Amino acid sequence: MRAAVLTNARRAAVRRTPVPEPRPGEVLLHVEGCGVCGSSLPVWEGRPWFAYPAEPGAPGHEAWGRTEDGRRVTGLTEHGYAELAVMREDELVELPPELDGVPFPGEAVGCAVNVVRRARLRAADEIAVVGMGFLGTVVARLCEVGGVGVTTVRRGEDPGRPFATVIEAAGTQEALDTASRLVATGGTLVIAGFHQDGPRTIDLQSWNWRGLDIVNAHERDPGRVVDGIREAVHLAATGELDVRALVTHRFTLDELEDAFEAASRRRVGFLKAVVCP
Repeated sequence: MRAAVLTNARRAAVRRTPVPEPRPGEVLLHVEGCGVCGSSLPVWEGRPWFAYPAEPGAPGHEAWGRTEDGRRVTGLTEHGYAELAVMREDELVELPPELDGVPFPGEAVGCAVNVVRRARLRAADEIAVVGMGFLGTVVARLCEVGGVGVTTVRRGEDPGRPFATVIEAAGTQEALDTASRLVATGGTLVIAGFHQDGPRTIDLQSWNWRGLDIVNAHERDPGRVVDGIREAVHLAATGELDVRALVTHRFTLDELEDAFEAASRRRVGFLKAVVCP
């Protein structure tokens, strides 16, 4: 099969690699596409703790496609930048007919569902979301679906008032600082951005003084991750979440370098890039 390999920082090549062999409880996925996640940018850009070359298809973890028995599914895999990938049967979610033809980076949308769940918001709450990339956009939409009032905060903006709950969804020091400042005394800071490019500094004195609750909104239990994907599929199938509109850029497997560069630059109008074999 053809699979993309990150050969070094900012370098990718498409190679012929062996077809992965599913073990008991696994299925072979014919990949239709795989999203480019912001959390993968440090792997692309290069950090001392990453080794190259990466495994074929890695770090593609937002894949969807069809199983050999014809089911259209999304779920968990780490090798989605390839023509074929392996998924565990209990870690996939079937896509209903309402989503036929819709690109569906399930792990990414499910991540947003789980962020909102971790935030434990209630209808009529007023919150702020800092960082309006893909994750922030989906989180804001999910909050609105649940009857929560949302103020969106982009880089350089200042709403000028505090909020009982603030969700940081950008994964940068600047966004973390902004979100921290916006939390009201006794409020909750929800960290949804994936901070993978090095250490962060926090004003712990301020956090202590204001008595903030800090929520790390990242799930590591595969069952909970899949449950979030399942809810995301339901919301998309019922029309409450327009996933097609969230996918703004498409690339082929041979254009993986361009896909990562687009995700790095995040020019106006960019939300999510997907790579299709």
